[in-house]
Amino acid sequence: MSTGVIILIVIAAVVVVLGVAVLALRTRGAQGGRGLKRRFGPEYERAVTRHDGDVKAAERELAQLVERHGGLRERPLEPTEAERFEARWAAAQEHFVESPKEAVHEADRLLAELAQARGFPDGAQYEEQLSALSVHHADHVQGYRHVHHVAHVRAGGEGGGAGTEEMREAMIEARALFEELTGPVQRRRASHESRGDTDGRAPARSNGHRGHLPWTFTRHAKGS
Repeated sequence: MSTGVIILIVIAAVVVVLGVAVLALRTRGAQGGRGLKRRFGPEYERAVTRHDGDVKAAERELAQLVERHGGLRERPLEPTEAERFEARWAAAQEHFVESPKEAVHEADRLLAELAQARGFPDGAQYEEQLSALSVHHADHVQGYRHVHHVAHVRAGGEGGGAGTEEMREAMIEARALFEELTGPVQRRRASHESRGDTDGRAPARSNGHRGHLPWTFTRHAKGS
């Protein structure tokens, strides 16, 4: 083998190694700093708060979540599945007037079942399911966290238990994630790609079943 050929092989090998290194740096950059802020939005700030302002520790945690759950592919709901979930959610909203606690528990169950139906971890593994949702639905996952806390922690008597107003707020906040999970994957993905001009609300639905979902609590729940 001539010296010229050897030199060319060495150069090609160096180019390949440099290319791999650049790709790795780009990938790492997409998961750190600005990339993590863009992906996680409000969850980024919550992670920083959780780590007492330690940004590096928060970013390590979030990067690990992306590594663990970033490859998850959500399964679209069949129209009949979406209708069933929407009917149950509407019933829970109506039931809130008579029994707020039962309605909050039903909302928590519904989100767990809905997330599992979309391909997220089993609802029985709440923390793991929440982590996966935070990677793919960072804008609205706090609603699930809130309603679960009210249903299982505050309802257990901690701090005197949740009042009607707190349960109402939890239901309203949780509804945003519910609407996002029952909506088309393509529309949600498009809204994520254009992140930056959103006002934080769930994307508009156009599948003909949104009419019964808005809930303004014009009627007073018992005990309020």
